[in-house]
Formats: sequence, C-alpha cells, structure tokens
Amino acid sequence: MKQNVLSLALAIVFGTSLTASTPIEVVTKQVKTTESTVTWKGYKVTGSHYGNINLNSGSLSFDGDKLVGGEFVVDMSSLISTDLEGEYKGKLEGHLKSDDFFGVEKHPTSTLVFTEVKANGKNSYEVTGDLTIKGITKAVTFDVSVYGSKATATMKVDRSEYDVRYGSGSFFDNLGDKTIYDEFDLVVDLQF
Repeated sequence: MKQNVLSLALAIVFGTSLTASTPIEVVTKQVKTTESTVTWKGYKVTGSHYGNINLNSGSLSFDGDKLVGGEFVVDMSSLISTDLEGEYKGKLEGHLKSDDFFGVEKHPTSTLVFTEVKANGKNSYEVTGDLTIKGITKAVTFDVSVYGSKATATMKVDRSEYDVRYGSGSFFDNLGDKTIYDEFDLVVDLQF
C-alpha cells in the first residue's frame, strides 16, 4: 500500500514537472501585406473622411489554433483618402501627413505590438497592445476575430493621446463646425 502511494506520488511529481517544462510551440505566420487592408475613418462636426494605409509588415503568432501574439508596422507615408478626388484629395492627404497631424517625415512608421491576448469566444479574442504613433506609445484594447487564414479587427484610436491636436476640441476652444473629433476608427482585414 505504501509503495502504491509512493509510486503514485512520484508519477504525479514527474508527470507535472514534464508537463511544466514542455515548451509551448508557437508558430508565427507572416501577414500578406499586399492582400491585407487597413481602412481609417476620421470624424468632424460636418462629416467624415476615410481612406487606406498600407502595412509594411505584420505577423500573428499562434499556439495551435489559438492566437497568442502579433506585431505590425504601418507605412504612414502610404496614407490616402478614398472619399475625395482631385485637389481636395491632395490637400487632405498632405495635411494628414504634415506636422499638424501625423508628422510623416519625422515619423514614417507606426507600430502595434500585442502584449496580452485573451480568448473571449470561439475564434474571438480581446487584445491589448502597445500602439506607437509619432514616437508616443500607449496601450489600446480591441477585439480580433480569426477564421482560417484571415483575421479582422476594429479599433478606436484617440489621436489626442499621440499629440495629434489639430482641430481638437480637447485642446482648442471655439472651433465650432471646424472641430475634428479625437477618436478615429481603424478597420483591419488581414490575410496570412
């Protein structure tokens, strides 16, 4: 009887230590940047503007079929408006790339690095990550859905946290209908 108890105890100890030391097999999958899209939409009192921005690189990390990480670099110089044409399109794009907004000449890329991933349903995750815009890093939380070799995410970003103040009612008074809201949306469709 004592030998059975001792054998059971040793089996539990060694079984637990083997399980605890088994490394997680994380597989990193590169995002197909030319097949993936990042769409932005910004809002002002009198309407909105929207467009696209390109990924320089991106990857998602999985343990089996479970999302566990991700890392992305966005090419800020690729920012375009798709809701305007001609002269007004050029003016908006130039203004968004200027120091009034994203200062693309000094800050040609923005990054997002996942710091925590929690499953919150089948194929659905709550992700917290470090978003860096204009050299300023802040934590953001958003939902990601993964289906096969595709992932989608939608997030709201508060531009005022990244020193993007132009036309912001948070920093300037009496802007009236010239006010541009601080939050903008990003909709991300990834192929990997």
